[in-house]
Amino acid sequence: MNIALLTSEIAVVILALLIIIFDLLLPRQETRRSLGAFAVCGLLGILVYTFSQYGISATVYHGFFVVDTFALFFKQLFIVATILTLLFSLDYVEKMTRNAGEFYALLLLGLVGMMVMASATDLLTLFVGLELMTIVFYVLVGFDLKSVKSSEAGIKYAILGSASSAVFLYGVSWIYGFTGNIMLSQIAEHITASPAVLFGMGLMIAGFCFKLSIVPFHMWAPDVYEGAPIPVTAMLAMASKAAGFAIVLRVFFVAFNDLQMYWLPIVSALAGLSMVVGIVGAIWQKNTKRMLAYSSIAQAGYILSGMLAANPAGVKGMLVYAVLYMVANVGAFAVTLAVYNQCGSDDIEDLSGLSQKSPLLAVVMTVSLMSMAGLPPMAGFVGKMYIFMAIADSGYLWLAILGLVMSMISVYYYILVVRAMYSNAVKDQQIFTMSGSLRIVALLSLIATLFIGIYPAPLATLANAAAMALW
Repeated sequence: MNIALLTSEIAVVILALLIIIFDLLLPRQETRRSLGAFAVCGLLGILVYTFSQYGISATVYHGFFVVDTFALFFKQLFIVATILTLLFSLDYVEKMTRNAGEFYALLLLGLVGMMVMASATDLLTLFVGLELMTIVFYVLVGFDLKSVKSSEAGIKYAILGSASSAVFLYGVSWIYGFTGNIMLSQIAEHITASPAVLFGMGLMIAGFCFKLSIVPFHMWAPDVYEGAPIPVTAMLAMASKAAGFAIVLRVFFVAFNDLQMYWLPIVSALAGLSMVVGIVGAIWQKNTKRMLAYSSIAQAGYILSGMLAANPAGVKGMLVYAVLYMVANVGAFAVTLAVYNQCGSDDIEDLSGLSQKSPLLAVVMTVSLMSMAGLPPMAGFVGKMYIFMAIADSGYLWLAILGLVMSMISVYYYILVVRAMYSNAVKDQQIFTMSGSLRIVALLSLIATLFIGIYPAPLATLANAAAMALW
């Protein structure tokens, strides 16, 4: 067994353990902020190392764990999302809890679960990675013990998440029982369209859809997003959603590829419903995090629709859009956190007059929201263009048109936020302050969103290589 292929996962685990040890040994007042900086530096080193693994296509322990371009693409996305989340949340975590070391360590262990999911090539390893990630998020969602909303969200997420995991595992047991295998490639060799196999596949789809907050399995997202600490909400919206799509793509295009005629109609219906329900639900929201929760439901529908192409072009569009969604989302959550730090609330009304108090943050929020709406020249336009072109060429023109119409409707509720920032009067005359790290994240989000929208070729090339690895 080539342990060197597990270097990045082992390094993240060691980093988490070191943070726990330093948190215990060093004086508490000195460690809170420095632990976050240490985690960021460690992850930057691991991110740089992962680039040396490109070109490798090897497995560990009889093929249960693979390191290929597809897995590396998602691992780098997870690491970048975690780094950005850590950077903009240093001050918030310091104020939220005295146990900052535990928070950072849990976030890193959740990252390990996502990385395992990206490389899993059997249902058991996949489930272990999935549960490592979700159990960590159960804790993190309810981490703010001073907030009743956080505790309530943690309990809701744990109960509903446990139920969805049970449904998913029950589906896995049916697939294993009627194929005799848990390896995805071997399942593909023995799969048949029997009622038992289709039933198991249906249960697995339900479990996946819950993790991705796909309609009608989205009921947990608005309450959990609103109640969770803002950095945790950001990770749920960005990294955990991307991890869910990583395993969905590998499972359905490797194990269930021969059953496309059965799952493609289901996926098309789920994607269309998510677009409509997510966008209609977002229109009525007064809380920024709830609005972003419904927006994430719609965005998940856009990404999921890329599966309907059932070819590398569709997967390429999904990967590109996952990155662009992360870039835009981190900017929106950074601004939300900055406003929360200032006034202690995350309602849309609290953004009133932000353009006067902090022009940079107002521009970042505007560009992020317009990117999620898919307006050029922002990056979101490129991602939606790739997906809609791929599914239209595969005979799903109606869904591409629906996605386009829903994107135009989404501009309405995004504009409501922009209007509050630029047209409403300032709620208070308090001087607006924010940390240097938060300002850096906001600038990075702004630059990346505009740069990728204008020049998407490097990202598209990398995404295409990752998509081809599945075939």
